[in-house]
Amino acid sequence: MRLGQAIPERPGTTLRRLMREQAPLIVPGCYNALSARVLEEAGFPAVYMSGYGSSLALLGLPDAGLSTLTETAMNARLIAAAVKVPVIADADTGFGNAINVVRTVEEYIRSGLGGMHLEDQVAPKRCGHVAGREVVDRAEAVGKMRAAHATRQALDPEFVLIARTDSRGAHGGSLDEAIWRANALLEAGADLAFVEGPKDMAEIERVCREVKGPVFYNMTGISPRMTREQMASLGIAVTILPGVTMRASIIAMYDLAVAIRDKGPIAEAEFNKKLADHPLGNTHEFAGFDRIRALEEAFLPPETARKYEGTLGHMPRRAAE
Repeated sequence: MRLGQAIPERPGTTLRRLMREQAPLIVPGCYNALSARVLEEAGFPAVYMSGYGSSLALLGLPDAGLSTLTETAMNARLIAAAVKVPVIADADTGFGNAINVVRTVEEYIRSGLGGMHLEDQVAPKRCGHVAGREVVDRAEAVGKMRAAHATRQALDPEFVLIARTDSRGAHGGSLDEAIWRANALLEAGADLAFVEGPKDMAEIERVCREVKGPVFYNMTGISPRMTREQMASLGIAVTILPGVTMRASIIAMYDLAVAIRDKGPIAEAEFNKKLADHPLGNTHEFAGFDRIRALEEAFLPPETARKYEGTLGHMPRRAAE
C-alpha cells in the first residue's frame, strides 16, 4: 500500500512519461485493490481497472450497464490509493449525457487516476466483446468527449483521456464508421483512440494506419493476440489485457473450493505447501504488516513496540532489519 510511499508526481504525468518511454505500454487489468497490488508487485508500471471486472467483483453481475458511477468511482479510488503506479480506468459511457460526463471526469480525477476511457455506446452499455451493442449518434459522441476534455483541462491537464468507439461491433456497424469516430474524438480532445473489437489483423493494421493519433488496443475477446514486437511494428501506443487476472482468479478459487469440498479441510494444508517458495507466499508480508511496524517506529512512542514481546503469530520485521 502507499501509506506514505506515494510517488511525488501526478498520476497523469507519470502515465504520459511511460507512454513516451515504452511503445507499446503493456497494462494488465485488475478488478479491485488487491489484484492491483499483485500486478504492481509483479513489476508492471501501470494498471488498468476493468469495468467488466469491477461489475463482477463488486456486484456479481455482468458488464451490462448495471454498475453506477458511485460504485465504479469508489472502486477506482480504492485501487488508485492502493498502488503507487498510475491507474487507467474504464468509465463506461460516462454514466449519462455530456453533463454526466463532466461529473464522471471530476470524480475520476479526484480519485487519483492517471487516465480513463469513455465510450460511445447507448446506455445501458455492455461489454465490448458481447453482441447486441448500440452506439449514440456522432454528434452526441463528439459532444461528450468535448465535455470530458474541457473538464480535464480545468482540473488536471495531465490526466489522460482515451476515446473508445464501439461502432465497429455495434448493430449495423462498420470499420469505416469506427475510424471516422476515432479521428473525430481525437479532434474533440482525446489523447488516444480506442477502436473496440477489431476482428482480425487486417482491421488492426487499417486502424493503425488511418487513425490520426496514438492507438489504444484492447487485447481480449474477439480481437487478435499479438507479441510486443508485433504491436510495436504497428505503432500501437498502449495495450490492455483487461480480464485475464479476473479469469485466473475465478478458476483458481473454484479449483481450491472443489479440492476442499472433495478432500476436506486438509486440502488447505496441501495448498499451503505450494506457497512456501512463492514470491507472494507470505500473505502477511504482502499485506504490509512490515510497513505498519515501520510507521509505528517512526511516529508512535517507543513503548509501543513492547506489544510485540512474547507474542505468538507472524512477527513483522523492524525497519532496521
